[in-house]
Amino acid sequence: MLRQWYILAIVVLIYLPVSIDATVLHVAVPTLTQALTLDNNQMLWVIDIYSLMMAGLLLPMGALGERLGYKRLMLIGASIFAVGSLLAAFAISANMLIFARIILACGAAMIIPATLACVRSVFLNEKQRNFALGIWVVAGGGGAAFGPLLGGFLLEHYHWGSVFLINIPLIFLVLIGGYFLLPQQSINSRKHINILDAVVLTSSILFIIYAIKTCMKAYDQSVVVSALLGIGLLIYFIHKQKTSLEPLIDLSLFKIQSVKMGFMICVFTMIALVGFELLISQELQFVYGFSPLEAGLFILPFMIAVSLSGIFASFLINRFGVRLVSLLGLALSAIAFVGLAETDFSQNAYYAWFWMIVLGASIEATFLAATSAIISASPVEKATAAGSIEGMSYELGTGFGVAIFGLLVSYFYRHKIQFQNLMDNKHFDLAKNSIAETVHVLSGLDSKFTTEIQLLANQAFSSAHHSVLYVSSMTLLFLMLFVAFYWKKNSH
Repeated sequence: MLRQWYILAIVVLIYLPVSIDATVLHVAVPTLTQALTLDNNQMLWVIDIYSLMMAGLLLPMGALGERLGYKRLMLIGASIFAVGSLLAAFAISANMLIFARIILACGAAMIIPATLACVRSVFLNEKQRNFALGIWVVAGGGGAAFGPLLGGFLLEHYHWGSVFLINIPLIFLVLIGGYFLLPQQSINSRKHINILDAVVLTSSILFIIYAIKTCMKAYDQSVVVSALLGIGLLIYFIHKQKTSLEPLIDLSLFKIQSVKMGFMICVFTMIALVGFELLISQELQFVYGFSPLEAGLFILPFMIAVSLSGIFASFLINRFGVRLVSLLGLALSAIAFVGLAETDFSQNAYYAWFWMIVLGASIEATFLAATSAIISASPVEKATAAGSIEGMSYELGTGFGVAIFGLLVSYFYRHKIQFQNLMDNKHFDLAKNSIAETVHVLSGLDSKFTTEIQLLANQAFSSAHHSVLYVSSMTLLFLMLFVAFYWKKNSH
């Protein structure tokens, strides 16, 4: 009896670094930009490659677990995650850090289905299993929510690589404990692993993201080529799933209206959630001069709201249904974005915290309602396929959130800067795309206008932040209207 709780401890220990690594770099943007001389595009790839790779790899890893056994899958995944952590911690260039994050994503994509399978197979009593799954959810949500705070603390006292090195002792404990405590599972050596389809899906996502990022910075032929490749691969992937006997994604589930709406809401809410966290972390440090730890502490109310809102959201969903909670959550999130856009964080901290709490609680409630819609509307025999769709929506939203918010703030920043005449063209070309690049250029620039340029850059970023939050608010408002019109009551 006691052994199963030891196993749960192992599951939580290995899932924590996986969830933390999705957000831990959000407060590290200024530090990484300076340490590795990252431009805005490289910084976005460093952060969002983790989730984008997981979006394509999570699905076939479940099948790999059936073939290898989930104990072996978890231990292999943990080992790969450890290698990725070491590579990331000692990275000396942007490309090396991006490669390390890809390795981390491969390990994480193995760990997540393995941990869920362990919980399901070890806890046979339904009440105990629900409690264990609740702990698993808290570990994932709490790890992602408090990642920036942990990252801020480590950056305050140690080298930036420490945000990855903290994974190593946890993984060491998991490998030792898992080897001796995790039970062996029955395996299916004939289970088909659809790796090729996963590669096609992941490639299509990366080509499309690359095209969007390049287009926002400078239009050239590579934009068209990347976009066409991405769209072509996506069309091929969808066709393959419709005709395959063992598809990677069961597209027939998207014929169910609640699944279709739930997937769309999940993606958009995660885009807003992750994008906002990244944006505010940069503004607090670049504009207001907060340290990484101070920035993490400042957004603590937002993290707590995200972590605890699930308790109240479950009650509201049971009382009013997923559709109404989704609509209410989207409306409150849109209002909160406007409130945050109009708040000066340095002068009105309490107002900022109030709107952060409203945003965190409402957007997480919306996400949980949409998740519930996907799972509940799907046939029981397709529960695993529905879970895969929900998991992919989470990772896609996380990856696209970083990319879209990062690109929008870069676009608005370029169009709002007013220091073109205060530096030569060479330095201006290096500084114009983001405030991080402006700060880096100023650090090596001997100019009497340095203070004035920094002030103008701060004003431009704050104005860009204001514009991005308004765009986000309008997007969620239009999504709410779309859902209200097309998602009929009691539909399936």
